[in-house]
Amino acid sequence: MIITDTHTHLYSEAFDEDRHEMIQRAIEANVKRFFIPAIDSSYTEAMYKLEAEFPNEVFLMMGLHPTSVKENYKEELKHIEEQFQARDFYAVGEIGIDLYWDKSTLPIQVEAFKHQINLAKKYKLPIVIHCREAFDEIFEVLEQEKSDDLFGIFHCFTGNLDQAKQAISYNMKLGIGGVVTFKNGKINQFIHQIDLKHIVLETDSPYLAPKPYRGKRNESQYVIKVLEKLSELYGLSTEEIARITTENSKAIFGI
Repeated sequence: MIITDTHTHLYSEAFDEDRHEMIQRAIEANVKRFFIPAIDSSYTEAMYKLEAEFPNEVFLMMGLHPTSVKENYKEELKHIEEQFQARDFYAVGEIGIDLYWDKSTLPIQVEAFKHQINLAKKYKLPIVIHCREAFDEIFEVLEQEKSDDLFGIFHCFTGNLDQAKQAISYNMKLGIGGVVTFKNGKINQFIHQIDLKHIVLETDSPYLAPKPYRGKRNESQYVIKVLEKLSELYGLSTEEIARITTENSKAIFGI
């Protein structure tokens, strides 16, 4: 059984004390594929170092996180373009809109999101979407940009059933993480109505740890708890959920 964590910030400062041990724990738990989203240029070197240390397990994305869309966002987008010109990546991400922290940057967040969607189309890559308190705004952009060559993952999906169906209609898989284990997470009430072919697993480590670790630092090995919850909700074995979701991740990332 091979399990894929499609979204984990393994380069985060939260892991500086025990990064190798933490990754090893995950590998021993059969979590052997780690897809690494970017945030901004300040983390690029740390991502490359991580890839060099775990070349067979770590797969990098490149992009500008919406909360890092500030006054210097054009410089950041230029940095991203330079990285794509220099080497290959597996996705453009994480990108999107976040209105939880700062609503005033919405116009430039939208501009950066669209710019990076066009990069994904240029390089024939998936996008990995970050959406926080911004479903309407995200869907508006996806409606404008939709095409056969736009596809990817709606990371950390926390919407309702209608929003899930809408995301899927734009060629997006749903990234399901620790929230599915929360009593107030809500997605546990309907996720079984979504065909598993639309689901991938993720942790978003070090954030959003599943029960029973909620409130603590998340780790990639805790994706097992997400797997177990989906097994319960779908009435399928953990092996079957792992197989299908890993196949889904291969279809998206091409590896």
